[in-house]
Amino acid sequence: MLRHALAPGTGDPAGFVLGDCGTQRNLNDTGREQARAWKAFLAEHGIAEARLFSSQWCRCLETAQEMNMGPVTEWPALNSFFRNRGDGPQQTRETINLVNALGPGMPVVMVSHQVNLTALTGIFPASNEGVILALPLSENPDILARVAPGQ
Repeated sequence: MLRHALAPGTGDPAGFVLGDCGTQRNLNDTGREQARAWKAFLAEHGIAEARLFSSQWCRCLETAQEMNMGPVTEWPALNSFFRNRGDGPQQTRETINLVNALGPGMPVVMVSHQVNLTALTGIFPASNEGVILALPLSENPDILARVAPGQ
């Protein structure tokens, strides 16, 4: 599970509309480069393809798409709850349940937001930082590693 690549700022601007990237905080050129770096980083660790799941926020979708590792599936449970903190516990449980319901297959990569990763893991990730979690997921998951390309 990783936090989207660099999208300067905090939260979203007034007038945010899901699905309208012009109203959102988006990746900059550095963020797009960071997202593309995941493909080589994961390949170095034996992962050439993955099942990609993403928040519906444009910065997360773009991070997943720039990874160029396969089709990206939108998962609303990965959406930010920065503005609606009360949604956090339910979305975290939903994320756990969705991951645990996946069948065997390629590795799973989820692209989400700082608040989502912190709620699940207790870690405050930097932009473009990921955590490798043991399966099955639980409310107190085993964190196997913190990772980011170039580090």
